[in-house]
Amino acid sequence: MRNVEVNPPEATLVVGAHYDTVPGCPGADDNASAVAALIELAGMLESEKLPIRFVAFANEELPYFMGPDMGSWVSAKRSRERGERISAMLSLEMLGYYSDKPGSQRYPPPLGLFYPDRANYIAFVGDLGAFGLVRKSALAFRKHSDFPSEWLAGPAFIPGVTRSDHWSFRDLGFPAIMITDTAYNRNPHYHRPSDTPDTLDYARMAEVTLGLAGVLRELAA
Repeated sequence: MRNVEVNPPEATLVVGAHYDTVPGCPGADDNASAVAALIELAGMLESEKLPIRFVAFANEELPYFMGPDMGSWVSAKRSRERGERISAMLSLEMLGYYSDKPGSQRYPPPLGLFYPDRANYIAFVGDLGAFGLVRKSALAFRKHSDFPSEWLAGPAFIPGVTRSDHWSFRDLGFPAIMITDTAYNRNPHYHRPSDTPDTLDYARMAEVTLGLAGVLRELAA
């Protein structure tokens, strides 16, 4: 008998954002800002029939983070068990807080020596194993948007590099990164009752979302 090759199923790009927040925190930036972008991106790209799965995850915050009940980990585990082909996973993590004030952006040492001190950009972040995806995504964003952006592929022990739903997919062997306003490294309202809608910069959120639409088109292609 002659071997017959069957075309493998199309690879899926997963885009996710968690919708839970910590008790006592309204969660406007963490993480309603990213969920809003997720919903908008799904609507913008719906008619293009791209192989993209948009997912809103539960249980990202403690006590579930990095545990078996974390929503993104359950999703990634199911994809692994089903043998699904996932080309990449992008975790949208806090997209709404920006400032042009000098010194408004902080970093774990020694990153402050290499990155700007104003919190006016969006960041593409991953561990060293996700270097290719971080770089490709960041460069795609710069092709489709003039909005300031930075990228980092660094060791997982750097604080913040693994702190989102992309960790689940990386843990299960999928390429995955985080796209973020850098959370507690800039937002003084992080995990506080003051994380309210009036603290968000909606014009810049819209610019970031439009740029991300271009990124998703490139990655899905």
